[in-house]
Amino acid sequence: MTTPYDNIPVNLNGPNMLDYEETVRDFTFTIPEYFNFGFDVVDRRAADRTKLAMVWASRSGEDLRKYTFYDLQCLSNRFANALRTMGVIKGERLFVMVPRVVEWYAVMLGCFKLGVIPLPAPSVLVSQDVAYRVDQTGAVGAVMWHENLDKIDVLRGQCPSLKHFISVGGAAPGWDSYADLTAAASPRLSPEDVEKTRADDVMLIYFTSGTTKFPKMVPHTQASYGIGHIITAKFWQDLKPTDLHWTLSDTGWAKAAWGKLFGQWQIGCAIMVHDAAGKFDAATHLRLIEACGVTTFCAPPTVYRMLVLEDLTAYDLSSVRHSMAAGEPLNPEIIRAWKEHTGTTIYDGFGQTETVNLIANFPCMPIKYGSMGKPTPGFHIEVVDDDGNPLPQGEEGNIAVHIKPEPPVGLLSAYWQNPQATSESFRGDWYFTGDKAYMDEDGYFWFVGRADDVINASAYRIGPFEVESALQSHPAVAESAVVGSPDPLRGTIVKAFVILAPGYHPSDELAHDIQEHVKRETAPYKYPREIEFLTELPKTVSGKIRRVELRQREEQRKRAKIAGVDDA
Repeated sequence: MTTPYDNIPVNLNGPNMLDYEETVRDFTFTIPEYFNFGFDVVDRRAADRTKLAMVWASRSGEDLRKYTFYDLQCLSNRFANALRTMGVIKGERLFVMVPRVVEWYAVMLGCFKLGVIPLPAPSVLVSQDVAYRVDQTGAVGAVMWHENLDKIDVLRGQCPSLKHFISVGGAAPGWDSYADLTAAASPRLSPEDVEKTRADDVMLIYFTSGTTKFPKMVPHTQASYGIGHIITAKFWQDLKPTDLHWTLSDTGWAKAAWGKLFGQWQIGCAIMVHDAAGKFDAATHLRLIEACGVTTFCAPPTVYRMLVLEDLTAYDLSSVRHSMAAGEPLNPEIIRAWKEHTGTTIYDGFGQTETVNLIANFPCMPIKYGSMGKPTPGFHIEVVDDDGNPLPQGEEGNIAVHIKPEPPVGLLSAYWQNPQATSESFRGDWYFTGDKAYMDEDGYFWFVGRADDVINASAYRIGPFEVESALQSHPAVAESAVVGSPDPLRGTIVKAFVILAPGYHPSDELAHDIQEHVKRETAPYKYPREIEFLTELPKTVSGKIRRVELRQREEQRKRAKIAGVDDA
């Protein structure tokens, strides 16, 4: 079978990045006219019927199952053939809300093979979130986990485009059974049986986190994700065909594309999938790393904060050779604690729903704790002002990707049916990520915050991340978020919302101690003048802290306080 591999100057089985500058200088992609991730990657791997693709663990972690690429080939062919029988065709959209089970992979790969466009969604969405996504995309069908069918049932009348309803994991009235549909379908399907997919055909659509506005629709093509995530897996994740890689992510987040599907299977390694649900259980995750021999591990900063609170000496984590974090910048204190107990450094990575990995720390270069690292091969990234002019070293500005003369592989070309959002992000020669940073004299990027997260307090511009990093190094702080809070005297002050580590309890004395600690860890003017203790922080469905919600809460509280004083 003809594949693009011979045209990509990346030896998928050879050594990973050994010299950063040399790799960046020499790296290019040659994209074929036609490409299909299902046929050209998964089915190609399935030629070796023994090649391991996935280790799956039940919620308790007690039930372990293994799936080969050949298993996935047959499962995805059955689902694709079921869709063909139902009359679903290339280009139509399918809403998909299925958890971390093998059926999700069968659905996604089956869609890819046909050119049907899946819309992955996390199970935490409520009915109105589902209605918004279905309505905006004109989805013709929904594939739902049986525990979430009511999220569609209550709004069928609001979604006239929906014609097909498929229940996974259990039968229900008014729904076709996934098990019955696939049991009746053939496990055989070849590229000649279906319409070919071009490399620039839309492969899937994700929705952004919607931290400040309604979620935007992010279409990715067969090339941008199916091929582009080689960058993520080969360089930042440092994967080899012999690895068992575990990225913690719900299947509805773009992080699943980063770490549970595309790049990993391009490299040929196996992935770890845990059917986790509900409250995070650190002990279960640590047991699975030990029992399954996970070699490469990627988790959000929040998870690392919870893991290091466990007694890590009680687990054998010697199989882990490479650790990573993404989602939000990782505090240096957590990096130090993880390395102390596991022997592995956590390599931070940066990217978006709209992209593959953009900036990262790589094993071949020194790490500066707290830094995002350097741009990935294939991307020209700079810190620019609002007009797109590159800024001097050390000066804070916008993280922007150069898109001329051709956009890099791995970057969306436009938001789906949203020219306003497209024009806001694509300006001149640049794609503006919406994030702020500065670059030091060695070319390392240092995260400041989302463009709307930066705090202007007493004539100072303060990035929340640097304050959160200082907070995180206090033993009482398990997690924190920092925002600007209205103040009648100073205009805006720095306020911290803190979740305490086990064994600590809220008190004025503890708040004062944390404040003094921050003054010692960073410039004193950055310390939080107010600290509020919480039991949880508001987050997006992808796990990012919604600082905008905390800011709005503070503004409303201060307005109510002023109104109360005036009324008195």
